[in-house]
Amino acid sequence: MLIVAVFVAFFGIFWIYFHFRQRYLFWLNRDVPYLEPTFPFGNMIDIFNPNIHFAHLIKKLYRQLKDRGDYVGLFFFRDPVLLVLSPEFARTVMVKDFNYFVDRGVYSNEEFDPLSANLFFMEGAKWRKLRSKLTPTFTSGKLKAMFHTIVDVATRLDQHLGERCVRMQRIDIKELLACFMTDVIGSCAFGIECNTLENPNSQFRLMGKRMINLPKLKSLKVFFAMMFRKQAQALGIRYNDKDVADFFMNVVRDTIRYRAENGVRRDDFMQLLIDMMQENGAGAGESLTFEEIAAQAFVFFFGGFETSTTTLTFALHLLAQHPKAQRKARKCVRSTLTKHGNEMTYEAIKDMYYLECVIHETLRLYPPVASIHRITSQPYQLPNGEVIPEGVGVIISNLAFQHDPTLFPDPLAFKPERFEDKTFAKTNPSYLAFGDGPRMCIAMRFGKLQTCLGLAMLLKSYTFSLEDCDVDRPLPIDPINLMYGPAGPVWLNVERYVEGNKSS
Repeated sequence: MLIVAVFVAFFGIFWIYFHFRQRYLFWLNRDVPYLEPTFPFGNMIDIFNPNIHFAHLIKKLYRQLKDRGDYVGLFFFRDPVLLVLSPEFARTVMVKDFNYFVDRGVYSNEEFDPLSANLFFMEGAKWRKLRSKLTPTFTSGKLKAMFHTIVDVATRLDQHLGERCVRMQRIDIKELLACFMTDVIGSCAFGIECNTLENPNSQFRLMGKRMINLPKLKSLKVFFAMMFRKQAQALGIRYNDKDVADFFMNVVRDTIRYRAENGVRRDDFMQLLIDMMQENGAGAGESLTFEEIAAQAFVFFFGGFETSTTTLTFALHLLAQHPKAQRKARKCVRSTLTKHGNEMTYEAIKDMYYLECVIHETLRLYPPVASIHRITSQPYQLPNGEVIPEGVGVIISNLAFQHDPTLFPDPLAFKPERFEDKTFAKTNPSYLAFGDGPRMCIAMRFGKLQTCLGLAMLLKSYTFSLEDCDVDRPLPIDPINLMYGPAGPVWLNVERYVEGNKSS
């Protein structure tokens, strides 16, 4: 029996090795330049390094291979993946030939995990249908209607910070902003006053932490599901823990019931979704089910609170490192408010153009989503005439593009002036902080609005600085966070702005 067991094990290992070696001929057979893989990791041997963020791994490969043309073949274990090396081919994938690359290839399991049926995860015809339904919810008119809700939370942030900063205080700005954004998104996405600024251990804040800071075992499970989607579907693997999913489903259910029973309407994202429910008279093809509403509210919370928190944290840290830019930004805020009757209006925020430059430059240096993923949804003919089949992954490293000195001179320097040309962020194919094409971030304008408003409210009344030992020290990146964000607390000195004070 022992001999038989050894023989079976040996044969199994040999078969797996032979299978991998055959797979590793994929790019060679299609005349695509590729990086020689290593069994069984392919080109992903560093993926198990707990000190390297996935975005840095892809950036490293980009730098190593960028002279090979528009793209290069890689292997994630046994699976072929195309790494895009030029902004021009990136735009081809995301815009010109979008119909071949509709899907992100993100794992979801709607049957076991209804919240995964959201716009970010969805694929194919389902995604197209849902995107067309939701696009009208982010028009300028809808954003204006929601604006006063965000202002109310920003005013509470100002009051909360004012009580703490009678004198200079050293504050973990990342945690403060996470509480602020939790309150903003909780109010806009669920119509709930979370009061996280006053109660940092609120249920919404705890759930936000659970969604972003995955334990190592959960990260490996998600990675397995991404690599072996069919097997993960069969095993019923969930992206969200059941208690997290139940929390958000119950919140949405209670919100809908409360508004229906009490005739309550609010100018928020949740109301827009509720109005699209079939029983509320939505037109044919426009209605949403309860599960669809819950999934969109969930992804709005998941995507909106963490990306904006990360961007604001990095922006304030960069402004603390660059006092001259901070003074220029504060002058922009205060002079614009004077022009608008000292009221924080939607028009005033849209008029603070230098703040938008600061945000764009922050996103260039630290994009929260630092690599863009697509998967072929049908066979695609490469420029060399060869065809790659459906189901091949494609990676675009926007972090690598945005840090490439040939695309952005002096790329690691903080220079908001790069974006003073108002068309630069829209027309430069190397800047992909929000993606590009039909699948770019649908809530881009909302995210920029809440981030700009938060930054304006803080710069209007406070100054931010670093300890001398921290001035030239870049923020470390959390290697296991799904987003590209800072590791650990981010401490800044915060004090009330005093006009005429030279240090301000």
